[in-house]
Amino acid sequence: MAPETFAQVRLDTPRLCVRTPDVEDLDDLLSIYAHPDIARYGTHAPWTDLDEARAWLERAESGHTSASALTLVLEDRATQHVIGTCVLFSLHAESRRAEIGYTLHREHWGRGLMHEALTAFIGHAFEAMKLRRIEADIDPANAASRRVLERQGFVHEGRLRERWCVGGQVTDTDLYGLLHHEWRRPDVDA
Repeated sequence: MAPETFAQVRLDTPRLCVRTPDVEDLDDLLSIYAHPDIARYGTHAPWTDLDEARAWLERAESGHTSASALTLVLEDRATQHVIGTCVLFSLHAESRRAEIGYTLHREHWGRGLMHEALTAFIGHAFEAMKLRRIEADIDPANAASRRVLERQGFVHEGRLRERWCVGGQVTDTDLYGLLHHEWRRPDVDA
């Protein structure tokens, strides 16, 4: 049976605290989502003010309260700044599946931080939330996101042609899936 609401979540990794977001994170969230490189593969334009960060937090809290989405932030232990986000959404309780999304501040790309965060997040999804399947949908041009998923064990399951319109450009989407019984918690140092 699905929960009516999600409890506060805190997942500790060697370099990150993956936790429930709060109002103190707004400036850091704006810094992440204002960068054009972050919006390139997303479905929204770069953020321009704190109102967009506030709206994001309200949606995260609403999903948390209704147990329809679990949104967490990635806090860098060294600086105590939020440097990314991860979310499970489109939760389907009966089928025990959800879709995953994630974002990392441009300055932190290439350091294995998203792999570290997703290892903890996916572990939580399978072990604590009892999900059976996690799905991802990414732009085929986003090679870094593809590598992150494949490193976690996601399998490419197909392509949907002309699925999204991003920045006025129609794009395809690649679909990935990960099953609980196939997942082996990756070594964070790998």
